[in-house]
Amino acid sequence: MNTEIPESINWVSKSARMAAAVRAIEAQRPDPLFKDPLASRLAGEDIIAEVTPSTQEYEDRGTPLIAVRTRFFDDFLISLNNQVRQVVILGAGMDARAFRLPFHPDTCVYEVDAKEVLQYKESILEDTPSNCHRYTLETDLRKSWSNLLIEKGFQVETPSVWLMEGFIYYLSDTEVHELLKTITKLSASMSWLACDLIGSFFLSQNSGELSKHWKYGCDEPEKLFSLHDWEASVVQAGDDGASYGRFTYKFLPRDVPNVPRYFFVTAVLKK
Repeated sequence: MNTEIPESINWVSKSARMAAAVRAIEAQRPDPLFKDPLASRLAGEDIIAEVTPSTQEYEDRGTPLIAVRTRFFDDFLISLNNQVRQVVILGAGMDARAFRLPFHPDTCVYEVDAKEVLQYKESILEDTPSNCHRYTLETDLRKSWSNLLIEKGFQVETPSVWLMEGFIYYLSDTEVHELLKTITKLSASMSWLACDLIGSFFLSQNSGELSKHWKYGCDEPEKLFSLHDWEASVVQAGDDGASYGRFTYKFLPRDVPNVPRYFFVTAVLKK
């Protein structure tokens, strides 16, 4: 197995490996929110060692965001298991849901990300069997990729579910709207999407290794998605249904301005 990380992999793929490392740490708990048997391999021992202290710090603060986020989107996808047979994971990184979630065997999961990210991921996974039909698409999501997805077998006339986890805030405002236009164009009525968003306040606090690359914050996700014909439901991490007894930090009510926000968004397309 080739686990050497190409030098061309940048902070984008490192962020994906860091998220996988947190999932690997979570999976070792006696009471994990989910199981992710591949996470430790996808993260690598070096990244797991790097993020272990901060993961514990977030746990101690009552803000185990990645663990809670993962479980929230797991539950969302599982809830649609009998309705949707196409799942598109944009900015897929080291996401292993095609291998660990109980998808219907006929489900097609499309993992979309940069070439370097997916090639590294495949070098780790090799011939690991998935629980569904899994396809990878190497592309830059800031460019045109619709036809590439269709060539992989995606059917525009069939409802789909789109997942954008830990991804949107790395795009510019223009890129976010172009992405949503593309998704809407590709989606049949009664398609679904899910994503996480940060509030605009976080953009003034983005001095960390990864957060310094954040470009997009949104304080009114419902309005953002309604502009593209999606009917959104929005919760903040730690709200009912988005805490799992672990995210105990409480964000202030949404009518309070200029404070941190972290949203989980699910939306349905009714066109």
